[in-house]
Amino acid sequence: MHDYFEPREQQDPARRETQLLEGVQALVDYARRHSPHYARSLAAVDSAGLDSRTALSALPLLRKSELGQLQSASAPLGGVAAEPARLDRLFLSPGPICEPECCQSDWWRMGRAFYAAGFRPGMVVQNCLSYHLSPGGFILDSGARACGCTVVPAGPGQTDLQLELNARLQPQGYCGTPSFLAILLDKAEERGQSLSFSVALVTGEALPAALRARFEAAGITVRQAYATADVGLIAYETVPDQGLIVDEDLLLEIVRPGTGTPVEPGEIGEVVVTSLNRDYPLIRFATGDLSSVLAELSPCGRTQTRIRGWQGRVDQSTKVKGLFVHPGQLEQLRSRIDGLARVRAVVRQHDGQDTLELLCEPELTPSVGVAAVEEQARALLRIGVSARWVTPGELPRDGVVIEDTRPTP
Repeated sequence: MHDYFEPREQQDPARRETQLLEGVQALVDYARRHSPHYARSLAAVDSAGLDSRTALSALPLLRKSELGQLQSASAPLGGVAAEPARLDRLFLSPGPICEPECCQSDWWRMGRAFYAAGFRPGMVVQNCLSYHLSPGGFILDSGARACGCTVVPAGPGQTDLQLELNARLQPQGYCGTPSFLAILLDKAEERGQSLSFSVALVTGEALPAALRARFEAAGITVRQAYATADVGLIAYETVPDQGLIVDEDLLLEIVRPGTGTPVEPGEIGEVVVTSLNRDYPLIRFATGDLSSVLAELSPCGRTQTRIRGWQGRVDQSTKVKGLFVHPGQLEQLRSRIDGLARVRAVVRQHDGQDTLELLCEPELTPSVGVAAVEEQARALLRIGVSARWVTPGELPRDGVVIEDTRPTP
């Protein structure tokens, strides 16, 4: 028997999909009325037609790099926030990108991640993410309090002081990065001290299996959360090594890197989310992270989509013969050649010279010869390339568009 943070975590998937799409339709209408950015970018969109994911995929992406450009032109939030007067905090994270926060209950939607990790009312939680300039500390703080916990805003660093407060206040929960929890555990063992934690929610870094096993051996049950400073919670772990459950208030897509086109089920691609948050409406926000969807429902009983978790970064741009090659350029090439389903650039080095080969996968049979592909590629990339057709289905569905095999300097 499982219990849940809220009943809708078990709702019928078809009903959830309908509600999410209706939420997107309403959000688009609202954002166009209240956000200068969306008044421009979505001016021609018929919101009533956004009744499927196929229709949604026609909307433009909003990339994180674009956020920076918008904010440079129109501080502080680039005209994206619907009602800036309602915002309570502004953060300036590395990038630099400005992120907002409203101080209403669980604005970042982290409560269900903490609940799934075993946090319950009355627990004391040692929060070891930074509260300085970054929203990270506040994101976790709000989620723990949404579960009825009392938070100690410890932040990172000052290991000796962290161990002293752990011994004195006896917090049952930890939240922060897995690496800092390992540091605390190492230092505590050196001092002959036992940490008081029984549960932990970690984020911001990968959690290797060996490190999870070490925490479990120390009596700490640990779960992961995938969150960003722009969106808040994206997905969270309920059962170890069974993927992450997508948050209830997000519509998540996996698209081909360099495009806004959805990938095939199970294929690795870029995580794109639409957050149904009217204070800061991020519509088709491209995170730059790679992941893939798991087909089956979670064994925990929650019915929302599962993703595998973080599987790399989209930005595969690399310099070849002194010029940058970007995934978006390869998508342009693919779209210009009839029958070209997928293309993968392989960068090699031979006798100190860079080479670039295009592996071209047709839909059925090649529509043009290799010479025509090479000619268009040279015109687009402005460097010499070679190309060859591969058999349909031969290229791996791993999210890689540019494979750089050159030795690391």
